[in-house]
Amino acid sequence: MTKKRKRQDDFQKVKLKVGKKKPKLENATTTNFKTKTIHLPEQLKEDGTLPTNNRKLNIKDLLSQMHHYNAGVKQSALLGLKDLLSQYPFIIDAHLSNILSEVTAVFTDKDANVRLAAVQLLQFLAPKIRAEQISPFFPLVSAHLSSAMTHITEGIQEDSLKVLDILLEQYPALITGRSSILLKNFVELISHQQLSKGLVNRDRSQSWILSVNPNRRLTSQQWRLKVLVRLSKFLQALADGSSRLRESEGLQEQKENPHATSNSIFINWKEHASDQQHIQVYENGGSQPNVSSQFRLRYLVGGLNSVDEGLSSTENLKGFIEIIIPLLIECWIEAVPPQLTVSVRNGIEREPLQVMQQVLNIISLLWKLSKQHDETHKLESWLRKNYLIDFKHHFMSHFPYALKEITKHRRKETNKSIKHCTILSNNIDHLLLNLTLSDIMVSLANASTLQKDCSWIEMIRKFVTETLQDGSRLNSKQLNRLLGVSWRLMQIQPNREATETLIKAVYTLYQQRGLLLPVRTLLLKFFSKIYQKEELRSYRLRYRSKVLSRWLAGLPLQLAHLGSRNPELSTQLIDIIHTAAARANKELLKSLQATALRIYDPQEGTVVVLPADSQQRLVQLVYFLPSLPADLLSRLSRCCIMGRLSSSLVAMLIGILHMRSSFSGWKYSVKEWLMSDVDYLSFLFSTLTGFSKEELTWLQSLRGVPHVIQTQLSPVLLYLTDLEQFLHHWDVTEAVFHSLLVIPARNQSFDILQSAISKHLDISVWGNVERWIFPLCVGSLTHFCLHYYRDKLWGVCVSILTLLPRVLRLMLQSLRVNRVGPEELPVVGQLLRLLLQHAPLRTHMLTNAILVQQIIKNITTLRSGGVQEQWLTDLHYCFNMHITGHPQGPSALSTVY
Repeated sequence: MTKKRKRQDDFQKVKLKVGKKKPKLENATTTNFKTKTIHLPEQLKEDGTLPTNNRKLNIKDLLSQMHHYNAGVKQSALLGLKDLLSQYPFIIDAHLSNILSEVTAVFTDKDANVRLAAVQLLQFLAPKIRAEQISPFFPLVSAHLSSAMTHITEGIQEDSLKVLDILLEQYPALITGRSSILLKNFVELISHQQLSKGLVNRDRSQSWILSVNPNRRLTSQQWRLKVLVRLSKFLQALADGSSRLRESEGLQEQKENPHATSNSIFINWKEHASDQQHIQVYENGGSQPNVSSQFRLRYLVGGLNSVDEGLSSTENLKGFIEIIIPLLIECWIEAVPPQLTVSVRNGIEREPLQVMQQVLNIISLLWKLSKQHDETHKLESWLRKNYLIDFKHHFMSHFPYALKEITKHRRKETNKSIKHCTILSNNIDHLLLNLTLSDIMVSLANASTLQKDCSWIEMIRKFVTETLQDGSRLNSKQLNRLLGVSWRLMQIQPNREATETLIKAVYTLYQQRGLLLPVRTLLLKFFSKIYQKEELRSYRLRYRSKVLSRWLAGLPLQLAHLGSRNPELSTQLIDIIHTAAARANKELLKSLQATALRIYDPQEGTVVVLPADSQQRLVQLVYFLPSLPADLLSRLSRCCIMGRLSSSLVAMLIGILHMRSSFSGWKYSVKEWLMSDVDYLSFLFSTLTGFSKEELTWLQSLRGVPHVIQTQLSPVLLYLTDLEQFLHHWDVTEAVFHSLLVIPARNQSFDILQSAISKHLDISVWGNVERWIFPLCVGSLTHFCLHYYRDKLWGVCVSILTLLPRVLRLMLQSLRVNRVGPEELPVVGQLLRLLLQHAPLRTHMLTNAILVQQIIKNITTLRSGGVQEQWLTDLHYCFNMHITGHPQGPSALSTVY
């Protein structure tokens, strides 16, 4: 036997002897220390500075629960947060940053109830947070939204569209400011990129294909419809927010018209001179301030060095179109597959028609966005080259489309997924679908390509004409598309016959009664635009459309019938009439002349029932009337007198009539049939008196009426009026006298006026103008100089007495103090005192000192026997100061006293 070798173990076990202690280990922990309890009572107290909800949780507690692993706790925290913020709204501003960071973080939570609570909370918060408040935090919100849209979980993707709806509604400018990322997210929601090696070098438009997910609770078509609806809304917000965008559809001016005139601006130089109106500087001679600028500010948040250009860049727009258009065509083919195209003409079901409508809406908005670029014509040719063939093949093969109505009873759907396919536009409008398609197609054609496109253009022309002529009720959105397509067709095929057919079809719709205001407004703008385009043509190429002439001729009568029932529509009619009248359109001027008596009727005419701005335009139209007969001038005079036109408009009307008269100083004499001199002077006199002939006769027959006063000092009957009426007529009188003063034959005009006063005012004429001015001055000074007309009447009467001393002498000679009643005697005394105190009259009063002395003596005699009143004392004092005490005054006058 071999001897066993003793093995050496790695770890030797130490054997301890009985009765001995175990030795201490090297890494033994010393436990011979003592501990004491730490009490923090302040931290255990509730924070009284922060409000709490019904569960006694404040904002910090609720936000901290958002990180809890349990979904129920997070949902409860979101609901509690909504309850707390609804009770204490001021917390939102104080903790906005924390609220947004925590709420947006759960957009991608795996629990559906938590996401639903987050969406509800965001919907509650968004209306309460202004755009400028959320702007610094919006990159964070947008990042969480983008993460939710591109998440691998289908439920999170669906809920992200709800978040997008809220942000698009409340903050469209902020959400579209990050369009580059979000547009890519839209593409990824309905498609995926092919990554095979054979497609590496292929075009990027062919590298994206529609994706199908059989695990999704919605069908592929329903899901794409939801995404396309949001993409359409996003592009619409992007188009509305573009500052340089000009409307290409409807009735806005086009870029190709370099001679388009801008709207006029009314400038009140008096307000400018008194710094009451701000002077606005306009760019490029436009009539509206240009708020767009070539300079853009970079984002201050996030440290971005470049601005997100989005679709404002031509290259970015082209790139997005190359990706999205093939996908949209695939969606179209999926909605209307080739095997079902045989029955398309019988109608399409509701859900496929909704997809088709959204496809066309997105393409239309992309076409609309392309109009904002400077290289518009290049983009149009690029779009035509790349997509016209596909559009004709897929879109125009079975044009026009109709909705297939299902009449037989269906069983109640048990599939709850239908409930989740909620789209924003539930009403299917197949007419709008056809109009959108027509608008897209005609934008790809022009006059040079007419022969190549004549087949499908004729289809669209026939559809537009039949739609206009069938008399169906069109809303403003449909009509805007329809008129936009009609306008484009007129540009593509500008021959007379084709244009007249379209205009006639539009006029057929225009003649319908009961049209809504937006519809009527669009039709008016359309006809006005056609008329202005025809006027801009050279005289040799210009031709008058019979339908357009008929439309223009009917506008004045429509204005007279409309009256004040719709002031906005009346204003549009007046603007069109004014434009055509300024361009001397014969048909319109003839119709305006025939309707003038109704428009300028002083009782119910359009000129007196509309607002001041419209009244001003109607007053200006008087200048363009071919003739101004006596009956029309009579009505215009009544309009001036009745006070329903402002004094400034009355002055403008009087000035316009003066320019149309033979007294305006034109180089060529005005024809007699336009407005005779007699009619013009009759208008001035009628306006000056303030009453019609019948009213004057009636007033002169009145006696004992409080408003009609006569004194023994004057043969004139004075009619008392309120202050507003008096001030208005005073301004009118000034305007009339200004027109009389600029007449070259001034003496003859005053003789005519004097004769009219003698005939109609029952005042005897004494041979010259001073004779009939005198009783007016006496009556006015006696009755009104001490009342609320004092300032104006006193100044004018004293001016007359200063300029015409004979009138002053006649007035003093005719004063019969003995005939004056006791109540009028103080008024006469105060009148004399005021005349004595007036410096420019002192020389004339000294000349008539004996007459003044006799009048004062008679007044003193009538008031003798009692206590002398203060007004009589003042009269004696003024007489002694200015007449008796004057160096040139006669010494014999002192014997009176």
